[in-house]
Amino acid sequence: MGHENPNPATIRPEDSRFGLDDGHGHAGGQSHPKAGYAALALGALGVVYGDIGTSPLYALRETILAATGGEENATVPPTVVIGVLSLILWSLVVVVTLKYVVLLMRADNNGEGGILTLVALAQRSLGRARSHVALLLGMIGAGLFYGDTVITPAISVLSAIEGVKLITPALNDYILWIASVILIGLFLMQSHGTHRVATFFGPVMLVWFLTLAGLGIYHIADDLSVFRSINPYYALLFFRDHAGVALAVLGSVCLAVTGAEALYADMGHFGRGPIRGAWLYVVFPALWLNYLGQGALILADPTAIDNPFYRLAPEGLLLPFVIMATVATIIASQSVITGAFSLTRQAIQLGLLPRMEIRHTSEQTSGQIYVPRVNLLLLVVVLILVWSFRTSSSLSHAYGISVFGTMVVSSLLASIVIRRHWGWSLPATAAIILPFFLVDVSFFSANMLKLFHGGYVPVLLAMALTLVMWTWMRGTKILFDKTRKTDVPLLELVSMLSKSPPARVKGMAVFLTSDPETAPASLLHNLKHNKVLHERNVVLTVRSADTPRVPEEERVRLARITDDFWRVEMVYGYMESPNVPKGLAMLRKQGFKFDIMSTSFFLSRRSIKPSPQSGMPVWQDNLFIGLTKSATDATNFFQIPTGRVVEVGTQVTV
Repeated sequence: MGHENPNPATIRPEDSRFGLDDGHGHAGGQSHPKAGYAALALGALGVVYGDIGTSPLYALRETILAATGGEENATVPPTVVIGVLSLILWSLVVVVTLKYVVLLMRADNNGEGGILTLVALAQRSLGRARSHVALLLGMIGAGLFYGDTVITPAISVLSAIEGVKLITPALNDYILWIASVILIGLFLMQSHGTHRVATFFGPVMLVWFLTLAGLGIYHIADDLSVFRSINPYYALLFFRDHAGVALAVLGSVCLAVTGAEALYADMGHFGRGPIRGAWLYVVFPALWLNYLGQGALILADPTAIDNPFYRLAPEGLLLPFVIMATVATIIASQSVITGAFSLTRQAIQLGLLPRMEIRHTSEQTSGQIYVPRVNLLLLVVVLILVWSFRTSSSLSHAYGISVFGTMVVSSLLASIVIRRHWGWSLPATAAIILPFFLVDVSFFSANMLKLFHGGYVPVLLAMALTLVMWTWMRGTKILFDKTRKTDVPLLELVSMLSKSPPARVKGMAVFLTSDPETAPASLLHNLKHNKVLHERNVVLTVRSADTPRVPEEERVRLARITDDFWRVEMVYGYMESPNVPKGLAMLRKQGFKFDIMSTSFFLSRRSIKPSPQSGMPVWQDNLFIGLTKSATDATNFFQIPTGRVVEVGTQVTV
């Protein structure tokens, strides 16, 4: 059975400003304001940079293989190595440093970043009439991020475990099994929360980046000509001399900047300064030095192309290096899984997905959450990918489309924000955004060459999830409009009850509804069947704001209708989880008496049937109905004690 409104206490669809975040995020406005700069920068190393920090495992190898037609035994000309290194270096400079660190981190919504922030700011500046453009872009970006979420753990863990082949070829047949066991363990530990483990992430990743830099420096002396890659001329020269493979190479270069969105998405958790500092002083130098070391090693020993990353390590230190790389990839995977949980909660809050069970795993940090259904789905898809593609090289074909599809969306949204919200002139906006947009589109187009070699995975995922979100939002609005036609105005009902009062019972009744202007169906059914009215009655609406968090003093609004009827509105940011009893308890400061033990909560539950005249195709009606049936009970979603809830139901067509 579906509820009267699939999100019964959410703001009306036509009044909402919806948006989506690309995730990687942790909740948090400006959390830990008293934490030191160094501590925050160290935390950013563990959470923000896990993904991009493990890209040296496969990025240079895959790019050079793309330039040589995939032949590991092919002779690699020095100009190819230098050209590829230059492309990787300047991609890190342009895409990560200039676009994200310098430009996009200036666009924040109460300290929060990510695609959700860009959507919210774009909608605010476009107005309600055209805000659906930003909303659709946000849906696509979110869908692509989920694709990134399943590919990152699969490719990262596989690429790390593949290092055991260099230790002993006998383990080659067990790589998939080892990777699967690690991934299953990773997803199983999510239910226990990541708070304790997270304290180790920063120091571990600091050691990881120092190791990357140290090994890079150790091998740069193998061929000092790699320093020529600092000159962007060699990147351009590569395109001129190798035009036939230029797009294929560009499609692999993008592997070096995967995870760049995390810099922006986690801005609210660590702060703009610490994230920038960690990138400029630790991450970027370490990555650059490691790529130079790999390049120098390949120039000195072309056979190292089979796995240049692991061949950086001295033979005696190979096993510890493989173990360290595996730990780093687990951390990288953890960050995107946590981001998927965060993104899911925000989508639910904003009415783009049905309710799901959300568990809080930390009393100190609201962003530490666990979504069981999403966790299980991610695990299943990740394992399917591992056993379908079998190697990190094969999986790399599926990676870039999701990453740069999201980046193209962020560039489009950023252009709206800069032009409309910041008030820049059209020429100035074009001058700042067009170069980034062209780079993103170039990378995205290059990755589309891999569409039939694995790239279809994130595309199909994004299409499916965008359809689900659009169907849920559209179906919710149609259902709301249909039920509104038969609703009774609340003030009219209160007036009727004053003239002809029914029998009274002690206590307070809270009726949840999405429309505070009309009488909730649960109230009407209670009067119709039980023929009683409580001493005090509250019509409660919970709505989502287009900001990450709402100050406590603005959380609850109380309006008196009569001595026995009240309207209450609760407002939660898109990174917060609603707690109805706690919100009602806050009204005590305004003199409103609330006792959970004498309060009954009434919810409306409706069984939904498809209708040819719904405004959606029948198959989409059935999809919407299936989503309503999968929705988690509203009692758990709004954190209402189960023993205090009464549900009444009817049947309605959508």
